Amino acid sequence: MTVTLTGGETRAVPSRGTAPRTRPRRRVAPYLFVLPALLLFAAFKLYPIGRSFVISLHKTVGGTERFVGADNYTRLMGDPLFWTALKNTAVILAVQVPVMLALATGLAVALDSTLLRGRTVFRLGFFLPMVTGLVAYGIVFSVLLNKDYGLVNWLTGLAGLDPVPWLTDPLWAKVSLGLALTWHYTGYNAVILLARLQSVPAELYDAASVDGAGAWASFRHVTLPGLRPALLLTTVLSTIGTLQIFDEPYVLTGGGPDNATLTIGVYLYQNAFKYFDFGYASAIAYALAVLIGILGVIQFRFLGEKS
Repeated sequence: MTVTLTGGETRAVPSRGTAPRTRPRRRVAPYLFVLPALLLFAAFKLYPIGRSFVISLHKTVGGTERFVGADNYTRLMGDPLFWTALKNTAVILAVQVPVMLALATGLAVALDSTLLRGRTVFRLGFFLPMVTGLVAYGIVFSVLLNKDYGLVNWLTGLAGLDPVPWLTDPLWAKVSLGLALTWHYTGYNAVILLARLQSVPAELYDAASVDGAGAWASFRHVTLPGLRPALLLTTVLSTIGTLQIFDEPYVLTGGGPDNATLTIGVYLYQNAFKYFDFGYASAIAYALAVLIGILGVIQFRFLGEKS
């Protein structure tokens, strides 16, 4: 509608009755924009998760699914292979992850040093293993560590050492798996820690130097506290990745020898796609999800910021 002002000038004024009509549209518009993403998330995330839980309550008998309730979960408690897989995964988590994070921390400090020339080249070089395909680098390590014609045993032979059964001995197979994981993920974690380290104010190091703190004291009282959020992130991500590890043991050793490198991920795969026991495999997946959740809460509790 129009309003006549003093002097005969007219101006268009929006009608009061139009406001209530446009406000609901503005409120609905954001939801319409995110609706496609929500539909995709529901179709490819929520539905598979829910369907997997339903499958975990069934067992395939004679080609048909039969409801068995919590039988698949109680079966886990008495399954020696599940506990073997859990123990192997726990050993990797307890040994390899701390070593990897310690190396990543030292590497991040070294790459942040102003004394190092060509730091960009070194950063790129240490991060490149992360972009290598999991199966590809697993095959490369299986060739390098082959007992008969591997490059590693050839080099040790030049030094007069006996060939090492890297992939055929239970102990050395675990060592080989740890070496492969450390090579692949150390640079990735170092880049995360380096990004956080560069945000630590230089004034803190200057103040520590004025107080007479040496290199170790500065690292302990300035660097480590500054890296705490990044260390929490890398610890949680490494824990989740280790508990879900599948590609490396599957390609390197197939879970052997004698189930020495059998992980929860490999055991889940075997039950699902080797024995076609999808109900039990789904129960293993949910048990793994619960374990990851528990460890995540514990890590946030002890490594998170203190209030």
